[in-house]
Amino acid sequence: MKKHFGKMLAVAAVAALALTGCGSGSPSGGAAPAGSEAANGDLTKVVVGVLPIAPSAAVQYGIDKGIFEKHGLDIEFQTSSAGAAMLPAVSTGSINIGIGNPLSTLVAVDKGLDMKIVSGYSNSKAEGDDITGVVVQKDSGINSWKDLAGKTVSVNAVNTQGDLTIMEAVEKDGGDPKAVKFSEVAFPDAPAQLERGNIDAAWMAEPFVANALADENNKLLGYNYQEVIPGLPTMVAFTSGKYAQENPEAVADFKAALAETLDAAEADQKGLKSTVATFLKLDEAKAQAINMEEFSGELRTEQMTKLGELMQKYDFVSKAPDVNAVLVK
Repeated sequence: MKKHFGKMLAVAAVAALALTGCGSGSPSGGAAPAGSEAANGDLTKVVVGVLPIAPSAAVQYGIDKGIFEKHGLDIEFQTSSAGAAMLPAVSTGSINIGIGNPLSTLVAVDKGLDMKIVSGYSNSKAEGDDITGVVVQKDSGINSWKDLAGKTVSVNAVNTQGDLTIMEAVEKDGGDPKAVKFSEVAFPDAPAQLERGNIDAAWMAEPFVANALADENNKLLGYNYQEVIPGLPTMVAFTSGKYAQENPEAVADFKAALAETLDAAEADQKGLKSTVATFLKLDEAKAQAINMEEFSGELRTEQMTKLGELMQKYDFVSKAPDVNAVLVK
């Protein structure tokens, strides 16, 4: 697994070159270099890397509400198809702050990249309908986590929080986690692969879970995050140690603005989902039906520590990460 991630980082370095700007929080656009004082009203320009998924729209929500501008920031987006591609881009400074899953950030630190976590961002649901889950066909004979041993389970990417928590759920249920076979399948393609029998189970995020369960032939096996680490952080804001050291005011302002943005977005689900519709070019009704993560700038260090322990257990890292040591002070 560790060798696989090293290869993934190398591929990500190439993929980072394909990052494209998709928006700016101010009319001035990208005239000023990243991290500098922007031309319009002396706002500090911060380039933020995001994924083209629903939770990323919370940043756009903050821009639209003027929260980042109030904190003196001009936000410019760059998007990537994979979170790992952001790591070398943040390391080299072409992206100032990335929004991505905490596991990849912690693995990058273990591999020697100087990454720092700025704040929390989004979290899975500790109870009720969660935002990721494993779906199987009703006639599959798979009725519990241990039944996944010897089966093929799709995940959007291997060596991430999906396969990690599924393996632990299988072990907790008395199965052999090493006997689970993982196959990389994009979330939108997973239901068709499940129907054709190319995979035995599919791990998906919303809205794909709900879409798959709309098929009467499918059923929910369970929510792996809730089974293993309820309320697990799904995304965090991270930066390079170099950028944090050289731009402490910009990082502090971003952290404060993001916290205010996430609190506002969490309290205004309808407004946030309308932003999702625009951000992802979705039908408004479909956007309003999405089951969203819990948004908060507070970093859940207890869950992160448990995540780190699992990462060491399954050889994602050489040693359990010291979460507090990775945080921007």
